[in-house]
Amino acid sequence: PTAGGNSEAECQPFYVNSPFGIALAHNGNLTNANELGVKVFQGDRRQINSSSDSELMLNVLAYELSTTMRESSGNLKPEHVFKAVEKVYERCNGAFAVTVLIVGGGILAFRDSNGIRPLIYGTRDAGNGSQDFAFTSESVALDVLGFDVARDVAPGEAIFVDNAGKLHTKQCDSNAHSSPCIFEYVYLARPDSMIDRISVYKTRLRMGEWLGKRFLEKFPNHDVDVVMPIPDTSRAAAIQLAHTIGVKYREGFIKNRYFTRTFIMPRQSLRKYSVRHKLNAIDLEFENKNVLLVDDSIVRGTTARQIVKRAREAGAKSVYLASAAPPIRYPNVYGIDIPSPEELIATNRTYEQICEQIGADYVLYQRLDDLIASVLTTNSDVVEFETSVFNGEYVTGDVSKNLLLELNEKRNDQARGADQNSLLYETAELAESG
Repeated sequence: PTAGGNSEAECQPFYVNSPFGIALAHNGNLTNANELGVKVFQGDRRQINSSSDSELMLNVLAYELSTTMRESSGNLKPEHVFKAVEKVYERCNGAFAVTVLIVGGGILAFRDSNGIRPLIYGTRDAGNGSQDFAFTSESVALDVLGFDVARDVAPGEAIFVDNAGKLHTKQCDSNAHSSPCIFEYVYLARPDSMIDRISVYKTRLRMGEWLGKRFLEKFPNHDVDVVMPIPDTSRAAAIQLAHTIGVKYREGFIKNRYFTRTFIMPRQSLRKYSVRHKLNAIDLEFENKNVLLVDDSIVRGTTARQIVKRAREAGAKSVYLASAAPPIRYPNVYGIDIPSPEELIATNRTYEQICEQIGADYVLYQRLDDLIASVLTTNSDVVEFETSVFNGEYVTGDVSKNLLLELNEKRNDQARGADQNSLLYETAELAESG
C-alpha cells in the first residue's frame, strides 16, 4: 500500500461501481489524506473501507466524475474525464502517478503537479491500423512487453485513451513544474530504465565518478586494494568509482535473488535476518585486502552493519564504505517507506558516529550537489529534484511537523504488526528452501 496500513485488504487496485466500474492503481502518497477523508465521508457521502489513500483518491475521482456527468447529458466524453481530473488536482495534495480503468470508457493516467513519481506510456501495433497503449512507472516494462516508448506523462497532465483507441491529452494543472524524486535514480528504478528522458544507468555511472573524485580529494594516499559493490543497485557506481581511483573492481558478494529489498521490510529484526540470508561473501576476494565497499545509499544502516561484519569475517584487513547518495536524515512523505527519523542512522549523528555504528574503518558519503549534477544532464525540462530525504525540503510546501509526527507514529517499527512480520519470515524461509 501507499499511505495507510499493511493489510492485504489494502492491496491495489481499488474498485468502485459508481458512476461506472472504475479501478485505480496509484504510486505515491497523499499529504492531505486525513483532511480529505473527512470531506469525502461528510461532504461526498462516500464510505472508505480502508486506510489507504489510493482508495481515497479513487472515491474523489468517482465523485467528481459523477458530478460532471450529472451536469451534462450523454455518454462519457474526454472532457468529462478531464474536468473530473482537474478537481482531483484541486483536492489531492502530494505525489501520485495514477492509472485508471473505466469500464466502457477507456484508460486514464495522470501524474502529480510536481512530477515526483514517474509515469510513462508507450504504444504497440495491434493490427488493422489500431494501437495498444500501456502506462507504467518505468520504460523497461514497455520494453519487455514489446511497446515503443512514446513519452513521459508530464507533471499535471492527464491522458485518456477511449474505447475506440483514440488518445486525448490535457494539461490539467497550469501551475505544474517538474521536480522528480531523485531517489528513483539512486535506488528505486532499474538501471535499464529511462525516467523523464534521463538514463538511470548513466546517472549511476556519474554518481560513481563524482564519488571517486570526492574519495581522492579526501584520501589521496589511500591503501584500497579492491572496490566491491553491495549488490545489486550500486554496481554501476562501484564500477565507475573503481575506474576513477584506479583500483581493481571485484564482485565480493553474491545475492540471493529471491529476497526483497531489506530497507522497506516492516521491522528491524526482520531486516537483520534478511541481510544475513540475502548476501553471501566470496572469501578469497576479501582475504588480506583493504576493501572499499560501495552502496547506493545508507538508510537505517542495517545492511551496511551486517555486510561490514561479514567482510571482516571473510578476511578483510580494513573495510571502508562509500555511499553513492548523501546522508539520509529526513522521512519521505511521497511514497517511499522512510517515515521515522530516529530509525535513520544519519539522523543526529556525526560521520564518526555513523562509522562507529556501522563498524567500518571509515564512511564516505556523496555530496548532494554532486548527486544532483549526476542526474541533471540530458533533459532541459528538469531543473530541480525532490531531495527531501537528504535536506528536509518538501516540494509540495504542505508538509507540517504534525504530518511527520503522525507518519512516524503509524509507520515506525513499533507500529508494525506482528502478523506481517510472521508472514514475511515464512516467505523468507520458503525462498531459502526453494
